[in-house]
Amino acid sequence: MKKFNFIYYLLVFAGLQSCTKDMDVVSKDTKVLSPDVLYATAAGYKQGLAGVYGNLSLTGTGDAGSSFLQGIDAGTSQFGRCMLYLQNLTTDEMIWSYEGDAGTAELQRNTWNSNNPILIGMFSRTMSEVAFVNEFLRQSAPAKLAARGITNATDIANIETYRNEARALRAYAYYNLMDLFGKAPFVTESDPLNFRAPQYDRAQLFTFIESEMTAVLPNLKAAKTNEYGRIDQAFAKMVLAKIYLNAEVYIGQNRYADCMTQCSDIISSGYTLNPDYLNNFKADNNTSPEMIFTLQADGVVTQNYGPTTVMCNGQVGSLEGNGTTLFGVGGWGGALRLRKQFVQKFDGVDYDYDTRKTFSGGGPRSLDISDISNKNQGYILAKYSNISSTGIPGPNSTFVNTDFPLFRLADAYLMYAEAQMRKDGATNASTTTNATAVSLGYLNALRDRANGYDFPDFSQGQVNLQFIIDERSRELHWEGHRRQDLIRFGLYTGGTYNWSWKGNGQNGIAISNNLKVFPIPAQSIAADPNLIQNPGY
Repeated sequence: MKKFNFIYYLLVFAGLQSCTKDMDVVSKDTKVLSPDVLYATAAGYKQGLAGVYGNLSLTGTGDAGSSFLQGIDAGTSQFGRCMLYLQNLTTDEMIWSYEGDAGTAELQRNTWNSNNPILIGMFSRTMSEVAFVNEFLRQSAPAKLAARGITNATDIANIETYRNEARALRAYAYYNLMDLFGKAPFVTESDPLNFRAPQYDRAQLFTFIESEMTAVLPNLKAAKTNEYGRIDQAFAKMVLAKIYLNAEVYIGQNRYADCMTQCSDIISSGYTLNPDYLNNFKADNNTSPEMIFTLQADGVVTQNYGPTTVMCNGQVGSLEGNGTTLFGVGGWGGALRLRKQFVQKFDGVDYDYDTRKTFSGGGPRSLDISDISNKNQGYILAKYSNISSTGIPGPNSTFVNTDFPLFRLADAYLMYAEAQMRKDGATNASTTTNATAVSLGYLNALRDRANGYDFPDFSQGQVNLQFIIDERSRELHWEGHRRQDLIRFGLYTGGTYNWSWKGNGQNGIAISNNLKVFPIPAQSIAADPNLIQNPGY
């Protein structure tokens, strides 16, 4: 499969800003190149950009267990895996059997604190992305190019494109920090090395993300024209759509019309729904016309314990032993199961033949989970696979070829419909059904796809915001969105909506509002006294 080759081009950067101390991301690996060597030619700048992208999938330059974040384990700091744990494991969609694994018990029981290793890993990995971008921008500044004798107009234009992609990736990093932690150290390429960054709150981060994405967007390649694995204008518009949809949570402002504008642009930019829903989650999903941006995985060249490796192996049932035949992996003995409340999203005749309903249970496998360590309790899922759409297994039975769908077109459909309804007066506490014909068209396109294109359309009277939040889970489960969605709908904290083991209660209990954001890792605060811990931690 054709993917952007970011494999070994991670870089040595002096004085990178990270979560503990300035030199945490320095590696002695021989595959890591110094800036003077890497950037000696114009070709080196694409390799340097590959290192920026690579940080989102790789943890180091060695095997799957390597990490360039000193003192932080690869298994608790892979970007996509951390995102999956924070956005999905903390919600009603999944549960992890092996609670002896560092940090998982506290996350899935909503009892975390500022020393949780997965929180440390996510904060560190995301801040290292900021550091990589900043150094790439320093090394690719016009004065640096001139000093290195890089004067060819085509080379300079290409490097400027790389710079804009890097800036968009930095804005995306800050988007995640804003969403998950509510604040972050703010540092750019203009700041000196060994800089103790000031703290930016959500409002400041929102302003930066919006202005930075808006600035670079016209200079990114048009949707679907960049090579696979690199971002384009649709990526920037997805991030903007996300911050606008959640603006009331982030900054207390209604930006739904702006969200609709970005979604409309994405929808009209050439992406199309994959006719087969499950082909979005197979080993050749890089060929899906629905993918806007993915985190790349390759069972040979980019081996890592990222989200799709975790999910493909974790789905394999302890009773079923269905890994090789269904998923092309050996499996991890029932590591992942479904919480009862997610399964119930598919109750009713409308979902009897829904292709998104891939779970199985019954018989000896109970719906309820009374003992998290009992891998025979709870239904299991069959969404992700290391087998291609043509039936060819990936080359490795542990590390998968399946890319993680960070942004795909279906999400733009759902965001548009929700933003339109909210703009026109729907609220979380209301049963208002005010979806327009355009919104209904997008929702029905997903319904048709899920039911083999032979199912009655939804009417306006069937679509309210409760339907939207449930449909987002049916369509986007295990894709890194659920926590954010539940917070936006007022269903994450408090006791309005409880799920199994929420708040460490078997049937779920109310949790406090401070859990809407995660704590800043204690060691990050120790390293940067400008950071102030979030309330309640």
